[in-house]
Amino acid sequence: MSSQSNPASAKKLGMRHVMASLRQPKVLVMLLLGFSSGLPFLLTGNTLGFWLRDEGTSLKAIGFLSWVGMAYSLKFLWAPFIDRLDAPLLGRLGRRRGWMVLSQVLIGLALLAMAMIGPGGGLTALGIFALIAAFASATQDIVIDAWRIEAADDVEEMALLSSALQLGYRAALLATDALILVSAQHLGWPLSYGLAAAAMTIGLVASLASSEPRRDAGTVARDAAAAPLWTLTGIQEAIIGPFSAFFRTHGVAAFLMLAMISLYRLPDFIMGPMANPFYHDLGIGKDMVGAVRGSVGLAASILGIAAGGLFALRFGQVKTLIAGALLQPIAVASFALLALKGGHLPLFSAIMGLDSFAMSFAGVALVAYMSSLTSLGYTATQYALLTSTYAWIGKFLKGFSGAAVEGLEQGHGLMGAYAIFFVAAGAIGIPALVLCLVLVRRPQN
Repeated sequence: MSSQSNPASAKKLGMRHVMASLRQPKVLVMLLLGFSSGLPFLLTGNTLGFWLRDEGTSLKAIGFLSWVGMAYSLKFLWAPFIDRLDAPLLGRLGRRRGWMVLSQVLIGLALLAMAMIGPGGGLTALGIFALIAAFASATQDIVIDAWRIEAADDVEEMALLSSALQLGYRAALLATDALILVSAQHLGWPLSYGLAAAAMTIGLVASLASSEPRRDAGTVARDAAAAPLWTLTGIQEAIIGPFSAFFRTHGVAAFLMLAMISLYRLPDFIMGPMANPFYHDLGIGKDMVGAVRGSVGLAASILGIAAGGLFALRFGQVKTLIAGALLQPIAVASFALLALKGGHLPLFSAIMGLDSFAMSFAGVALVAYMSSLTSLGYTATQYALLTSTYAWIGKFLKGFSGAAVEGLEQGHGLMGAYAIFFVAAGAIGIPALVLCLVLVRRPQN
């Protein structure tokens, strides 16, 4: 999958063909695995921030605690070993399925521990289990992405699996960003997190129901000839091999690609930890936030996923990236209107819809583009490198988001500080847009 998608092949995807393909067991499994992939993400990040703010935790502490998400940006460090080793005690399930099952069990247990501890048990203990959940979740993402790429038989099926992944992922974000707020309002945060932990069984069932992808002959031969992993040479081959293969394939342009990817989602990352505390401070109730996210937000997310896929088919992946790079900053900056005008339902719904559409559109664009850059045999490691690249700067900078708002509050008031913060977070997306424009001028493979 190291080349760009073939537009001629992609255009054959008609609506009747797509609907028929959705009945394939492989696509259904991908949908459920996408849900499992998205479930822990906000529970260790933005949604956890809402819970902490409800308990009176400072914005600075919420921002710094968001650093547990750095696990997602470091997963390239252990992805090479997941490419080469079977999961402990679960090797008989296959390399991909074994790691999926192990990571899903760890996520469920860590979320359950968070539910039992809560902010009242101390931020240190809560942060440790949030870090465990994030680490296991990053591991799950490594394997699910590798399974998706390796299981696809052709470009069309890759598009279907990528769309199924995004649909499942967005459904999980809806559950952990909207439905959980309604649940927390009426059942409390601990029980809501406990229910989320139980929902990880969805991914577990999908992993057990999936088929282990067949490994191509070249990959099997290369692994057989490789030095054992417990030797220095073996470690070097496992870690350096996938990265050197990536740079050999794409040449000097690889640096441009990595730079663009690393900056692409910065607006979303940086504003993320402050979104739910902002709603709390604005006086918008959890029921209202949940209702709008579950209606307008859901519809806009689905439209964004569909629009992103159709735009890519019509105009190509890089031009779709440009459109996403335009939409994201506008959506993030629009939250400043809420800070200045107040949390009126029509305005809140419109901005929530714009944000959901933009982030879904951009998500499809980036996933499709990164998937096209990987090589068979190195899918877990190379895709982990790419997803880590897009996350590491944003995951680091977002830790300072709470300190930034509290610093601006001294001269501009709380809502004024939020307004400036959201505009600045949107403006940070401009460099990624410039790099996308440079990429579009390059001849595509």
